[in-house]
Amino acid sequence: MLQVFPFPLLTWIFFLFILVVYWKISKVKGQSHNLPPGPWKLPLIGNLHHLVFSLPHRSLRDLAKKYGPIMQLQLGEVLAIIISSPKIVEEVLKTHDTALANRPIVLAVEVMSYDNSSLIFAPYGDYWRQMRKICVTKLLSSKRVQSFRRIREEEVNNLVESISLSDGLPTNLSEKLLSSTHSIAARAAFGRKCKYEKEFITLIKETSTLSGGFDFPDLFPSLKFLGFLSGMKSRLEKIQKNLDRILDDIVNEHKMKRSASSTNKHEPGNDDDDDDLVDVLLKLQEMGGLEFNVTSNHIKAVTQEIFAAASETSASTIEWAMSELLRNPRVMKKAQAEVRQVLQERMNLDETYIKKLDYLKLVVKETLRLHPPGTLIARESREKCEINGYEIPSNAKIIINTWAIGRDPEYWIDADCFWPERFYDSPIDFKGSNFEFIPFGCGRRICPGISFALTIVELVLSQLLFHFNWKLPNDIKLDELDMFESSGITTRRRNDLYLIATPWSSSF
Repeated sequence: MLQVFPFPLLTWIFFLFILVVYWKISKVKGQSHNLPPGPWKLPLIGNLHHLVFSLPHRSLRDLAKKYGPIMQLQLGEVLAIIISSPKIVEEVLKTHDTALANRPIVLAVEVMSYDNSSLIFAPYGDYWRQMRKICVTKLLSSKRVQSFRRIREEEVNNLVESISLSDGLPTNLSEKLLSSTHSIAARAAFGRKCKYEKEFITLIKETSTLSGGFDFPDLFPSLKFLGFLSGMKSRLEKIQKNLDRILDDIVNEHKMKRSASSTNKHEPGNDDDDDDLVDVLLKLQEMGGLEFNVTSNHIKAVTQEIFAAASETSASTIEWAMSELLRNPRVMKKAQAEVRQVLQERMNLDETYIKKLDYLKLVVKETLRLHPPGTLIARESREKCEINGYEIPSNAKIIINTWAIGRDPEYWIDADCFWPERFYDSPIDFKGSNFEFIPFGCGRRICPGISFALTIVELVLSQLLFHFNWKLPNDIKLDELDMFESSGITTRRRNDLYLIATPWSSSF
């Protein structure tokens, strides 16, 4: 009797057949004989099985202990070179920075980045150089970041008031932090809180989660036409359609506002310092004179990227800092004592006091060492090059494990311990010159928004420590607090952080 297979099963049989045929053909292709060492591979999938049962940065750290600080993995068809050593990172991002200046273009980037118009994922070239210059000098300069001071102070006040209403009940601090940093980023980028705020935040969070991994076309580029099998592309396209609708509304509203006020552009009150990021980009569009014409897609791509990166990075860093402080009462006590001594005589919130909080800055640095916003930094070789004596072919994926590097016992004493004092009188910083500490990357692709994000982190964290005493709910012991990460572009806690906040009497 003829057995009829279900259609999904027939689909997968066809899919596996194509893979087998492709594997038999592709395995005879010439390959470099001087690649770094690596673990054993399975047919078709290569080393993907090594990354299935744990978070990638943790699995890669464990593999590096066995195969060395530079190793190769075969991820489907894709050759990946994994770097877990500061010394080799220096060679990658200093000696070969130009050859390795591209970011890999994965499915999520193709769908979400307006034809690679975003700064983070734009290919290295004239457009990227010009857009980075705009971001550094116009959008995220020290002057521009300072112009958002009132926004930060108002939103942090709102956060403190919201927490003070918890009345001794457990507060989802993760949720409140993300809402607050999103509000700050929205007002800086768009001039006001987005009227679609809840929808926009939900879409950004979904994008971050979906963009944190690989889909079938990313691992088997030659079989890209089978990408529909996972349904990932259709999900991303739906998210992007909704994001684009919201961003279109914001950009068009700004254009109408600028058109209506154009006759008053020389009147008092029309100061460039009051411009939000969309205004700045529209002004550049009107003025022209750049190496490329600024389009609405460029504006939407860059503002969406800055909004997502700044808010997610800031919230994640504060969330991890509070987690570590709860687990380390000595550090919490010392940080609160400093903050309360400096702030106690101030009646109103004024972020100029931040420069006096030396120990708080050490707490932030130590948080970034143990919990970098992005645990893995990805590059792609534009041309053949040699790294640490190994031959790296063009189009190889270079993955730098910043999480493992920040915990390397060869460079850090008690590497897994939260000890801010390690940075006392230390010249080590996160601006890209110390390769053992690169939470924001380094080289040409270093994050241009460090100042924007850190200003938010330091202000919010100082206010949380000043106004409240904190403890874990339900008699949870300090060593029982879950400290595992989630997957995603920004590495947040696996589980939201719930804490009980008790107002410090002298602050209210």
